Order: sequence, then C-alpha cells, then structure tokens
Amino acid sequence: MRAVVTWLLLLVSLTSASADESKLRIGPIDAVLAVPPDVAKPPVALLIAGSGSTDHDGNGPQLKPATLKKLSEQLVARGIATLRYDKRGAGEWKKEFGRPEDFRFKDFVGDAASLIDYLRGSGRFSRVAVVGHSEGGLVAILAAQRVPVDRLVLLATAARKQGDVLKAQLEKQMPADKFAPIGKAIDDIMAGQIVDPPPAGLAIAPAMQPAMASGFNEDPVDPMRKITGPTLIIAGGRDHQLPRLDFLALTTADVAAKSLWLPNMNHLLVDVTDQAEDMASYNQPERPLDPDMIDAVAEFVTAQRP
Repeated sequence: MRAVVTWLLLLVSLTSASADESKLRIGPIDAVLAVPPDVAKPPVALLIAGSGSTDHDGNGPQLKPATLKKLSEQLVARGIATLRYDKRGAGEWKKEFGRPEDFRFKDFVGDAASLIDYLRGSGRFSRVAVVGHSEGGLVAILAAQRVPVDRLVLLATAARKQGDVLKAQLEKQMPADKFAPIGKAIDDIMAGQIVDPPPAGLAIAPAMQPAMASGFNEDPVDPMRKITGPTLIIAGGRDHQLPRLDFLALTTADVAAKSLWLPNMNHLLVDVTDQAEDMASYNQPERPLDPDMIDAVAEFVTAQRP
C-alpha cells in the first residue's frame, strides 16, 4: 500500500511541474509564485517557513528538507496557487532590511503582512490562505492580527514562547551541568539583559541578543484566542521538537479551529518510523510529505465553508 501511495505522490509531483512558476521581488523580499495551469482565479496560500535562515524552498545552510517546495508542489497540483519567500537572513542580509542588530521579530510579521496585502491586491486569487510551519505558524498568527486572511493553517506550531521551547529542546539534548548556564542565559536574554560573553553552546552575540529576545518573548496563545476566521491546526506524533501539549494548547486557545493529529508525522511533515528516520529526514528533500496532511490542507483551503 505504501508503494502505491508513493507512486501516486510521484505522479502528483510530476503533474505540478507544469505550474506557472515565477520569481518576484516584492519590496525587498524575494519570492516565488506558483500558479496551477488552467485554473481561473484559484485560491492562493502564502507559505511561511520555520526558524533559521530559511529560503523559499524551506532549506537552510545545513539542513535541506525542501519542506516548502514539496508543499507548494502538492498544493499547486490540487489547484491552489502558492507564494513562498526567502526569510530575512536567508542568503545575504540586504541593506534594505537595515542593520541586523536592529531587527525585531515584528519585522518577520510585517513581511508576511505585506505579502498578504500583495496577494489580495493583485486581484488574481479567489481567497488568501496563510500556511505557517513551525516558527512560521507564530508569524502567521501575528500577521492575521494585522491584515485579514481567509484561512489560517498552522503546521507543527508551538503554543509557548520560543525561548521556552528552545530551553526545553536543549535540556533534552544536554547534560544538566552544561545546560544550566545556557538555560540561565536564555532567561536573562528574555528578561532584556545582555549576556556577555554568552556561555559555550549558545552562539548569540551580545549585539544580536535584543533581536533574539524579541522572538523569544512572543507568546502565541493570547493572539490565538483572538483569531476569528477559519483555522486548521495539524501536528504529528513523531515530532521530536514539539510535544503534543503544544497541539492541545493551540486547539484549546481556538476551540472553533479544526485540528488533525497524525501519529507518524514528524516536525518536517513527513512520515517516519523511528528516531533514525526522523533525523535523516532533515536532509532528504526527496522524502514525500504526509499525504493526509496535504489532503487536509488542500481541502481546508478550497472548501467554500471550512
């Protein structure tokens, strides 16, 4: 059965290769617009990447899972246009973004809001959905407070402050004696202090700590409670970065949201069977996304009344 599913996914990917894909510069942001062929005024999904210096395909300097590229291909094959973009910091830092040390997390939100405005103002699309993955889910929630969106999709998104998530992740990976100074430094940075020098294992230069603090302190729960439009929340049981507690907290914050829990899906939205497969998937761009996740997102975006 798995072989059949994989073959079907391959056929879908091949079909999506005929999409009308174009590179755009929207303000200072480099983006890729993919439009399904022969679909008049399709819905469009803005895809927002997770943490790190992530480009429009969902790849970073070391890890290259191509999460956004694969998601775009699958959505386009189902009649949904997509816009994906390079985050600030992907590749070289552009002078239009100002000084890196002056960056604040609200700038990520502003970038997403400006792209939503661009899509809505183009007149080419029937509705605008926002699909945020991981940290991109937080950006999507905050952007939906600034500008109207027709659909909001959160994939593997945390329900806690990012500083707290980072501490929880590091605590699981490190011996207690090595984690202790790092955990304290993160707490200090979140409190607005400058930690100079930062402890070994926390490579955040003092000049960049206010920028990091602006993201560490963003709490998704309160803005999530203010979401009034249709929302879909999806997470997976093989996600080693986020426990099910985050999924449950988000669904509690927005009791009207639709939700889907996929036991075999990991943080990169692919199915894995064990820890070895999970870790390998972070550099396997050919590995297909969870088909149930794709179907759920596509049906939610295209439904007249989700």
